[in-house]
Amino acid sequence: MSSQEMRVRPREPRTRDLVEIAGHVGVDLAPDVTARVSGIALSTADLRVGDLYAALPGSRVHGADFLDRAEAAGAVAVLTDADGAGRLTTLPTIVVDEPRRRLAELSAWFHDHPSDTFTTVGVTGTQGKTTTTHLAEAALGPEHSAVVGTIGTRIRGVPAASNLTTPEAPALQALFAVMREESVRACAMEVSSHALVQGRVDGFAFDVATFLNLGRDHLDFHADVEEYFLAKASLFTPEHARHAVIDVDDEHGRRLRRLTPLPVTTFSAEGEPADWRAVNVRPHRLGTDLQVLGPDGIELDLSVPLPGVFNVANALAVVASFSVAGHDPLQLAAGIGRSPGVPGRMERVDAGQDFTAIVDYAHKPDAVTAVLTALRPVTPGRLVVVIGAGGDRDHGKRPLMGEAAAEHADLVVVTDDNPRTEDAAAIRRAVLDGASPGPGAVIEVPGRRAAIDHAVALAHRGDTVVVAGKGHERGQEVEGVVHPFDDREVLRELIEEHR
Repeated sequence: MSSQEMRVRPREPRTRDLVEIAGHVGVDLAPDVTARVSGIALSTADLRVGDLYAALPGSRVHGADFLDRAEAAGAVAVLTDADGAGRLTTLPTIVVDEPRRRLAELSAWFHDHPSDTFTTVGVTGTQGKTTTTHLAEAALGPEHSAVVGTIGTRIRGVPAASNLTTPEAPALQALFAVMREESVRACAMEVSSHALVQGRVDGFAFDVATFLNLGRDHLDFHADVEEYFLAKASLFTPEHARHAVIDVDDEHGRRLRRLTPLPVTTFSAEGEPADWRAVNVRPHRLGTDLQVLGPDGIELDLSVPLPGVFNVANALAVVASFSVAGHDPLQLAAGIGRSPGVPGRMERVDAGQDFTAIVDYAHKPDAVTAVLTALRPVTPGRLVVVIGAGGDRDHGKRPLMGEAAAEHADLVVVTDDNPRTEDAAAIRRAVLDGASPGPGAVIEVPGRRAAIDHAVALAHRGDTVVVAGKGHERGQEVEGVVHPFDDREVLRELIEEHR
C-alpha cells in the first residue's frame, strides 16, 4: 500500500433503488420513484452525489434544517422522521419513527454486512482503548488489520479520515466495506459510551466485545457513573457481540461478568483467578516482560513495550480477545513485542537529555494515578508532572486530577490544557484545590509552553518529567480557537534549548 490517505468509501460502491431501501425499512413509495442510491450520509459535509441524506433530530437542531445544502451537494433522497418530513424539499423522502435507531441496521444492510467477512473486536473502557487497539494492530500485523479509534482509522497501516472515536453508523459501515475490499483479516475498534447510546454500532455484532475498566469520565454526557457503566454494559449483549472478554481486576468488570448473557473469557494482570493471567511480571524502564498463562495449558512469554501494569492488562486484552476469535496467541504475543508504541500514550521524548521525558493522554483521575504509579518504580530521581484540565467538560474531575497528581508526584506543575470557552485561571484553581493538600510540591504556571519549560528547567539526571493530558493532540483550544500545539514537539524543543 502507498502512504497516501486511504479512501473512506468502497471503490466499487453498492447501489440500490430507493424503492428497495424504503421497503427494507417498511415504507411504501410510489412505484414511479426512480432514484438510485449509491451511499448514505449523516452530515452534509460527507454527502456525495447519489447519496441518501439521513436528516436526524439533534439536541439543538434538526438535520432537516439543512435540506437545501444536502440537495446542493447531490443528495437524491432523504431519510427522516415526521418532524423532518414537514420541511420543504423536492427530494423523495422516507419517513420512519426513530430514524437514528434504524440508520445503523440500514447502513449495514446497504453495504451487504461487510464486517461479516473479517474478525471484529470492539474495545470499551475508560482508559486504555487506544493503546489496546494499537497493540492489536501490532499483534496482527498492520498489513492484515484495521484500527478504528481516537487517533483515527487505519486500514492496512494507511490512515483514513475519521474525526470520531467511533464513527457514525453510515461512515462506519462504509469503512467496513473498504476493509472488505482490502482483504483485512481483523479490525480492532474503540467503542465509546457515546457511540453505544447513540446507536452507532447497532446493526451488526462484534465477534468479541472487550471490557478494560471503568472510572469517572464523561459525566458531562452521562448523569452519573452508574448510567455510564450501563452504557458500556450494553455492548455485552447478544445484539452487539457474540463473546465477552473481561478484565476481572476491575470491580466493574467483575460486575459485568455477572450481568452479561454472553459467553465470557476473563483476564487478569494482577493475579486474580482468570482464563488468561500475567505471572512473573518484570517491569523495567522501557516496558514490562512477563509470562502469560492461558486456557488449555498455554504458556507464552510477552514483552510489552510500554511501562505500567495497566499496559500489561491492555496487552493481555489483545491476546485473550483475538485468541477467542481464532488467532494464534504465540503470534499475537510476538507482534505485541514488535510494537513501536502508541502515539501520545506513555510516549518517550528523547533529545539526548539525562532524564526521562514522557507525554501521555492522561486526562482523568484514574489515568493520572495509573501513569504516575507506573513510572515511580523506574524513576530513581524525582517524578515531575505537568497537568491541567479541559474546559467545557466534567467540572467534578478537576480537583480529583490535582489530588491524584499531588499524591503520586514529587512536583506538580498546574497549567492549562484545552480551556475551550472557559476561563483558564478558574480551571487551574479547581485543579490546585485538589492538589494543594497532597504531599507533592505544587506550583501554578499559566501557559502550557511556559509550564513545560519550567518542568524541563528543573529536571536533573534520573528524574522523570511527565506532560499529561493532551497526548497525541496537535492543537490547543482557547476561547473557541484551536492553536497549533503538540506536547511532544514542544517538549523536544525545550529540552534541546536547555541542553
